[in-house]
This record gives sequence, C-alpha cells and structure tokens, in this order.
Amino acid sequence: MTTTAPEVTRTDPAAAPRRPARRARAVMGSAGPYVAVGLAAVLFLIPFYVLVRNALSTDPEITGEEWKFFPTDIQWGNISEPFDDTTVDFGRALWNSLVVGVLHTVGTLLVCSLAGYGLARIPYRHANKVFYGVLFTLMVPTAVTFVPGFVLVSSLGWIDSYRGLIIPGLFSGFTCFLFRQYFLGFPKELEEAARVDGLGYWGAYWRVVVPNSLNFFAAIATITFINGWNSFLWPLVIGQDPSAWTVQVALSSYMTNQTVNYHLIFMATAISILPLLLVFLFLQRWLVQGIAQTGIKG
Repeated sequence: MTTTAPEVTRTDPAAAPRRPARRARAVMGSAGPYVAVGLAAVLFLIPFYVLVRNALSTDPEITGEEWKFFPTDIQWGNISEPFDDTTVDFGRALWNSLVVGVLHTVGTLLVCSLAGYGLARIPYRHANKVFYGVLFTLMVPTAVTFVPGFVLVSSLGWIDSYRGLIIPGLFSGFTCFLFRQYFLGFPKELEEAARVDGLGYWGAYWRVVVPNSLNFFAAIATITFINGWNSFLWPLVIGQDPSAWTVQVALSSYMTNQTVNYHLIFMATAISILPLLLVFLFLQRWLVQGIAQTGIKG
C-alpha cells in the first residue's frame, strides 16, 4: 500500500504585506473621483456662500478686517430692502427680466428650430451656402453689429419697449447650428411615416419632430433663458427709462461714484439668481440629455 505525503502549501513571506497595500490602492482609486467631485463642488459653492453671507450682514462686517464665517447678527431685514428702495424699482426690474427672458426663449426656440430643421431636411441647392452664412455670423463680434442694431431699433421707435429688448436677439447662429446638428441625427423613418399620412414639412415638424425632441428643446430653453436673464449691455442701452430696466441694469445702479451699498448689492444679487437656480434645478436632467444629443463630442 502506497501512502501519499500530505501536500505542504508554502506561502511567500513577501506576499502578505502586498495584499493590504493593494486593497488600500483599490480603495483610494475608487474614492478618488468622489474626492475630486467633492472638492470641485466646494470650490463651486464658495461664491454662493460669500454671496449669502454678505447679503445677511451689515456693511461694517462685510468690509471689516476680521472675517467671520457667519454674521454676528443675521440681518433678515435686508431681504425686503431692495423692494423698499425708492430710487430703484427692483420688483419692476425683476418682472421685466422675466418677461424678456420667457419671450426671448420662446421666440428663439421657434425661429432657430425652424431654421435648423429647414437646413437639415428641406432639399435646396443653396442650403450649404446658407448654412455657411449662418456659421459666418458666429465669427462677427457683437460690437460690430451693436451700433447698427441700435440705430435700427431707434428708427423703429422701439426704445424703452419689450420689442426693442427681445426682437433683435431672437435669431442666434449658434442655436441654429445646434438645432441643425440635432435634426441631422433625428430618425427619418418617423418623418417618412408622417409623409405617408399626408403631412408636409410643417406638419412633420410640429406633430412628429417637436413632440419627440422635448429633451433637446428643454436644454436649449435653459441655456437661452439664462443668457437672456444675464444680458446687460443691450438692455442698458435700449432701456433708458428706469421703468424699462432689467434686473442686471438695476443691480448696476446700486454702485455709484459716491456710495456703494454693499449689503444691498449682495442681497439684490442673491434674489436675482433665484429664478435661474429654479430653472436650472428643474431642467438640469433635460439639459444634460439634450446637449448629449447634439452630435457634438467633447
């Protein structure tokens, strides 16, 4: 009878210390992206913290040499101060910005989406030339067209009116380009099925393309509304009367050569960005999805 010697397993003494090191590297590798995102979030939120902190402080605390993370005595009364100021109708400025932002967004979506759909779908031998002309407008500085645009608006009598604030900026070459890129990747089978049902280009656009492109429309609407809300130079020139000021122009009026009311500026700024935060938080999911569908790879 043959007996087999038991097999002896030998362990490498150097392998034992390696396992904890590998686990530590794996943990650090998996936690690295979260740490980076956390640091980026902190850096991104610092300006908002400073804004809110100074908005609820007094001017001596804002300009004092000793920095405090929170005000000694929170000034909740600063919230109503922009609306109580008799020199600037801040509530009217907020309403003007809201009207201009909404109408500018709706008009830009309609005009640029139709232009982009026409360039992407309607056969025309000069379509490429028109598209290159649209791209050429992106290379023209805004300062070049500012004076002619003001002269045209002034000759039409649109100074201190919503028409002068909204209509000149309805067409955007970049927005038209984004719509064209998106419609080039839109499934043609859906439009062909609409043609079989007797719909033309307008019917296919309105009944098939738009309902199936709401994510992209929402993304462009978010970007357009933010740009319209934050515009300053054109509303400053067109809105010469205080009743036609937008919120950005109203904010600039708080800083003069004689005085600077720091807590009022910070509080009015914090109030003015609340609509933007609400719009972004409500539409952020569609914003990411819409930009990903443009066909532009970063």
